[in-house]
Amino acid sequence: MANRAENHPILVSKIGILGAGVSGIAAAKQLSHHNPIVFEASDSIGGVWSHCSYNSTKLQSHRRDYEFTDFPWPQRDNPDFPTHLEILNYLHSYAKHFDVLKNIRFNSKVVEIRYTGNREVTCSGSLLPGLPVWEVAVQTNHSDTIQWYGFELVVVCVGKYGDIARIPTFPQKKGAEVFKGKVMHTLDYCKLDQEAATQLLKGKKVVVVGFKKSGLDLAMECAQANQGPEGQPCTMVVRTLHWTVPHYWIWGLPFFLFFSTRSSQFIHERPNQGLLRTLLCLMCSPLRRGISKFIESYLLWKLPLEKYGLKPEHPFVEDYASCQMAIMPENFFSEAEKGQIVFKKASKWWFWNGGIEFEDNTKLNADVVVLATGFDGKKKLKTILPEPFSSLLEYPSGIMPLYRGTIHPLIPNMAFVGFVESVSNLHSSELRSMWLSGLVDDKFKLPSVESMLSQTHKEIEVMKRSTRFYKRHCISTYSINHSDEICKDLGWSSWRKKNWISEVFGPYSIEEYAKED
Repeated sequence: MANRAENHPILVSKIGILGAGVSGIAAAKQLSHHNPIVFEASDSIGGVWSHCSYNSTKLQSHRRDYEFTDFPWPQRDNPDFPTHLEILNYLHSYAKHFDVLKNIRFNSKVVEIRYTGNREVTCSGSLLPGLPVWEVAVQTNHSDTIQWYGFELVVVCVGKYGDIARIPTFPQKKGAEVFKGKVMHTLDYCKLDQEAATQLLKGKKVVVVGFKKSGLDLAMECAQANQGPEGQPCTMVVRTLHWTVPHYWIWGLPFFLFFSTRSSQFIHERPNQGLLRTLLCLMCSPLRRGISKFIESYLLWKLPLEKYGLKPEHPFVEDYASCQMAIMPENFFSEAEKGQIVFKKASKWWFWNGGIEFEDNTKLNADVVVLATGFDGKKKLKTILPEPFSSLLEYPSGIMPLYRGTIHPLIPNMAFVGFVESVSNLHSSELRSMWLSGLVDDKFKLPSVESMLSQTHKEIEVMKRSTRFYKRHCISTYSINHSDEICKDLGWSSWRKKNWISEVFGPYSIEEYAKED
């Protein structure tokens, strides 16, 4: 707890932004006319692209699908997926071009936030009330000195990934302490340079726990480090299977046809739909299942999922609806064919001194165990937010109720950018930052707290009916509808294309949402 004497000086400003990842720099650019202060705990911008990426990490989409509306990529039609270093260069170029860097305080870690405003203030009031309502304690360069700031509005852009690793719990005397080898989380693995990573993996019996994107990429790095007669196979412990895709074509058809057009999203449920649309969605349920089966048939033909016991039990659409669809690394199954990557399905496991043990009483020898078990973004937020707001974060459904993906109806003068996922998180962050800028500038007003809670409840119920993985908080199956609502609030036309044919059947992309004056 950071202590502050009553006479301790406070630096006062209108807007404070926490984090300089993709969401943070998007918010800083859109709010630049208010001269916000951005606190970044590390020494660089980029967020997870800076400190949670492997040497082999690449974007899972093309450049043109991951760019700001007013700052196109150089060579944006290059078909290769950009590396994390190329993405960092792009983000730095963006921040430099729009002079965002001047607002960022690097090596500045937020250690505490206090609410000093009127407890009776409603969350639907002005975001800039004229007086500071939040006090933020910042520790700079790991020093013992704490500087306090006062803000009228705090924009939280620390994201759900990175910083705090999610570590599995184990029975007593069966945790990592009994294992004689090395245990690390992907968060620590990301900090290794290429030479150190190769040294850690080469010639070692490595176990990777997890089968999402970070685990798949890590298994590939392990296989590449263990080429040759002395190489050891990498074992992936698979707890929950998810669908992966080799590329963005399905039986010769572009993937966008299935989920990224108005016509394709029309058959999926959305919030606030009327009785007629509800009936239509019910009638279209066989079509939704058919599309999911059509995609699954291609994936089972293209990838040896059944051969290795990697076919998920749930339909493909549930992974898409929860933003968990991953691109399979190139040559992944070629390494599996050579025996460089092997798989072990197990829902429960624990350590013994020579490796890990499973619920079927089998044991696996290991030198290194890497946990690709994700991150605890909720804990990160709850660490810095004061009560009662910390307890209200996920009230009442276990998911953050964010109106327009940005405003928590029960937390006044605070916005959250980058917490509701979509197919392109950069696009979502930029569009919501535009919306937030319009709200701050009083171009429109928030509805009542009750109306906002009702709206977020409807969205969460749609997610629950769309996928068993609804706690991921993803809007991918109704993302166009979500963007429509933001456009309407801003006074823009929600139909962004030039003619109705492309409007209905063409893919909606980032460039359609260039900011209107």
